[in-house]
Amino acid sequence: MNLFLKYFLSILIFFPISESFSQNKFVAGSKHISAEVYAPVDLVFKVKSKPAERPFDVSFGAVFTSSEEKTITVPGFYNDRQEYVIRFSASEKGEWSYKTFSSIPQLSGLKGSISVTSNSNPEVHGAVSVHPGSPRKFVYEDGKPYFALAFELDWIFALDYGNDVGLPKTTKIIDAVKDNGFNQVVMNVYAYDVNWKVSTDVPQEYSYKKPEYSVFKGDNQNPDFSELNIDFFKHFDRVIHHLYEKGIVAHVMIYVWNKDVSWPTMYSADDNRFFDYVIKRYQGYSNIIWDVSKEALDYGRCDIPYINERIERIRRMDAYNHLVTVHDYEYCSREPDRVDFISIQNWRSDLYSLSLEAYLKHSDKPVMNIEHGGYEEGPYLSFEGNYVNTETCLIRNYECIFAGVYSTYYWQNTSWSIIVYDPFESKHSLKKPRFDYYKHLQELFTRYDFNTLSPVKPKLTTNSRLGDDNLASSSYPLTNGKDLYMYLVPAANHRINVVLPDPPGGEIDATWFNPFTGEYKEMGTSRYFMWKGFQSPWKNTYSVLIVKLR
Repeated sequence: MNLFLKYFLSILIFFPISESFSQNKFVAGSKHISAEVYAPVDLVFKVKSKPAERPFDVSFGAVFTSSEEKTITVPGFYNDRQEYVIRFSASEKGEWSYKTFSSIPQLSGLKGSISVTSNSNPEVHGAVSVHPGSPRKFVYEDGKPYFALAFELDWIFALDYGNDVGLPKTTKIIDAVKDNGFNQVVMNVYAYDVNWKVSTDVPQEYSYKKPEYSVFKGDNQNPDFSELNIDFFKHFDRVIHHLYEKGIVAHVMIYVWNKDVSWPTMYSADDNRFFDYVIKRYQGYSNIIWDVSKEALDYGRCDIPYINERIERIRRMDAYNHLVTVHDYEYCSREPDRVDFISIQNWRSDLYSLSLEAYLKHSDKPVMNIEHGGYEEGPYLSFEGNYVNTETCLIRNYECIFAGVYSTYYWQNTSWSIIVYDPFESKHSLKKPRFDYYKHLQELFTRYDFNTLSPVKPKLTTNSRLGDDNLASSSYPLTNGKDLYMYLVPAANHRINVVLPDPPGGEIDATWFNPFTGEYKEMGTSRYFMWKGFQSPWKNTYSVLIVKLR
């Protein structure tokens, strides 16, 4: 059952609302609502007469109270045609009541109740938060570990824009994303065009640059900043909701400065109206992460005080306290206490060492590499960065993760204005992207819970083999500090030698993992001795050695 519920209030009577993605209908006159925990519920109110103030500037919201006396204050938003919406989701089961407030009498003092039961969607686990006992790790609201593996898809808003029947293109690419282990989409609210060289032979069905609409009234070339394009946001609702139903986090970059978007002046009423509207409209989704801007400080559009003020606006309005970050390490490194996790863009050749440095520097929150310079090549030229080889791009993700840092994947033909949304269909003769590599990666760190693992900075020398602070003669280690040791072994390695605590029983189990095929090869149990050597069964390729003490 689809859980996106809609209600329409005229005076004090509810009527059912029919939307393309809402199947729930209710008897007219009913004021009681049923919902599931973490599921968004829209309370839709219609005013009879147009208010004196501008509709987007009307103050409106509701205070929700649980049966356990927990209260949250949720702001509402204007939805066109004298309709106002409060989007609510409950983090707890039980009975919730609400009472509205507003700057206009027609919307103030209205009451209702919601019965909240368990969520029946196995993909939904509530909002992502920082693990309370392990601040460098993510966890879902219900306690399930969240191994963040992100997929950049900036133009996802454009795929099915104007299709009021369904989201066929969005569904195809998100199915491919979901099926291959990705659980986060990094996305813009809106983007217009790229400013780098791209192929000129891109089929029209895969080219989404220069949309004929904007988030504002008018178009990007002639926007009316004083009005928002509500049709755009109604479509964006469907995209976010689809991600929610699939259990995929929407990492929403509210601004982007290098995609030729016409933006209003910083701090202006028009700027604030847009920014606030995004927060009000999407905070009711449990799968949201806020990101103020892509590459926030890189283009001279804004400065640190502006980002600080934007974050304060989010904190003030977001009743659900979704995670906040900024796609800019220059900002995050200077203002780490203002963000919930650190975002890094690092293209360096020594990615592992610098990622480990960042992990060690930021001991109180997760670190995520949003861009590591690897953009897997596709049939149509787009941004190339420094690395395009498929296998190299994969290994750069592994280097981040074995340094304790979360990572993001880019394919040139989905990450920006070229979106080949159906790359695996038989009609294509094009080289297929290797999304499947990341399915193996997600499976590895589900089998061996990433939330229990930490990297270790090795000593500068391997001369002293006494003790267990070397862990290995080479490679990149992760360990739970007790009985599990994992090593990312580079292709150049002929072998590695491990240096471990003495196993209680004197023996160890060893298993090799192939990141390209997902294959495990168990090497069995053997006696442990200092400087014990291992050779990968796959020569001249990266592999992972997994050692358990017995």
